[in-house]
Amino acid sequence: MGRLVFLVRAEDQHPPLRAARRTGPGWRIRVGTFAATAAMVSAGIVLGAGPASAAPAPIKLTSASCPTDIVQGQTSGCVTELQRLLNTHGAGLTVDGQFGSATLYAVREYQAATAIAVDGRVGPVTKSKLYATGGSAPSPVNLNSSSCPANLVQGAKGGCVTELQRLLIHHGYVVDVDGDFGGGTASAVRSFQSAHGLSVDGQVGTNTKRALYDTDESPSTGLDLRSASCPANIVEGQSGGCVATLQSLLNGKGHSLDVDGSFGPQTLAAVKSFQSASGLSVDGEVGPNTKAALYSNIGGGGGSGAPAPINLTSASCPNEIVQGQRSGCVTELQSLLNHHGADLAVDGDFGPLTDSAVRDFQSEKGLAVDGHVGPNTKAALYGAVTPPSSPAPGGGYAKILDVAAAEAGTVEGSARANSYGSAVGLSLSTSNYAWCATFVSWVAKQTGASSYRNTYVSGWVKQARAGNYHLSVTTNPQPGDIVAFDWNGGSDFTGGHEHIGIVRTVSGGSSFTTVEGNTSNPNGGGDGVYVKSRSTNSGYDVVFIRVR
Repeated sequence: MGRLVFLVRAEDQHPPLRAARRTGPGWRIRVGTFAATAAMVSAGIVLGAGPASAAPAPIKLTSASCPTDIVQGQTSGCVTELQRLLNTHGAGLTVDGQFGSATLYAVREYQAATAIAVDGRVGPVTKSKLYATGGSAPSPVNLNSSSCPANLVQGAKGGCVTELQRLLIHHGYVVDVDGDFGGGTASAVRSFQSAHGLSVDGQVGTNTKRALYDTDESPSTGLDLRSASCPANIVEGQSGGCVATLQSLLNGKGHSLDVDGSFGPQTLAAVKSFQSASGLSVDGEVGPNTKAALYSNIGGGGGSGAPAPINLTSASCPNEIVQGQRSGCVTELQSLLNHHGADLAVDGDFGPLTDSAVRDFQSEKGLAVDGHVGPNTKAALYGAVTPPSSPAPGGGYAKILDVAAAEAGTVEGSARANSYGSAVGLSLSTSNYAWCATFVSWVAKQTGASSYRNTYVSGWVKQARAGNYHLSVTTNPQPGDIVAFDWNGGSDFTGGHEHIGIVRTVSGGSSFTTVEGNTSNPNGGGDGVYVKSRSTNSGYDVVFIRVR
């Protein structure tokens, strides 16, 4: 049986050119989700169960003997099998064949951790994922946490090694995720260090940890479409975590979409089909009524899902939101935390994991770390989701280069850089994700050159190769064209080593210059929007995209 691997897509990671990104302790990566669950179970916090009894014999979840959806309240060998599979991921459940509150909690946590719509129902997608990711590696522990040694070395075992191996896979290395720092892992670490210009000693210290966490985490499908973190109307052309959640919810209603966070023609057709079947206006726009219908009959074993989100600063929310509360204020809180990089189940229940995420956020923002969501924490949570905007100049493809070049010198993490995310429905700080494709999307929106938006380079290449959205591939690059890079070759633009920018000048030979977002400062310092010199014969693959 395969081992659980948390996949994260990364962009702009040409090792020689990339500056190490800052990572707050325990923030951008889920830390020991199931270890926390197991601890609560052993402490009796979420159980409330009686003495253990003999469990029914396990039945494979995908067999005809199990219902399509396994939900809270059921007792059977199917539940026995479910609990056994969840325990291979560290859930720490009593295997009794009874789908109670502890099993529901573990199902939701597993769904959140593996990018499945967090509905607590074990349907076809969750079943398939459980069998695909089953394993017994220790739960991952953030390498920057106090639980991990300052230098992780060969011979170590445990959750810190699981996390290391998971991150190495993100960067394209092939290792077993087993929590055991053996020869294969050591070899991958040395290769990683060499590729990133680090001391090649095989020890995972401060600099290596920082470089390992330099990944682009696709927005979580834990985002609630009804929260302030998602647009009021989600429409074709948008991308990000809200679209990924939409696709997961549509799949839960019988569709078979790729959950790639890109609202393209197939997602549009699925939305219209769902609207028609639900007696809604068939306009392809996911507004309040469509969102409500998508969330109907999901949640705690068939309930109504999370409470509707409420703005934290409204009179309906208490001055301080604290652990133990359950309300729409908590729904909003969880969605906002996810938008800042957490990976919570958006269920409106302020439990230990939400408390931990609040404390991580407070620590990162320099606030009092008390787990209480008071006025200062609320203000900080909303601070990064109201970026400044500027009037779109228009001008179509002829203005692409002018608009891009005018942004040169914009520093990552600044209000201006953070505003680029508005083009794709994101309000994350650019310090928290790789935003090269977001910058290109923003330029496209500002100029009106194309209606296509995507946070992934692969999406731009795919649409250009298909001739969609006024995009096409060209072998005769001109200033104002888009250029995509596949640093590790293959021209498939997958695997987490891609980048994208705007062509600035072409020399007539193999050399050209670009304007790129999320790229290193040629003069030293932090990442941002800068002019770079590139070439078509430098060992990486290049695709030029024309916008007409």
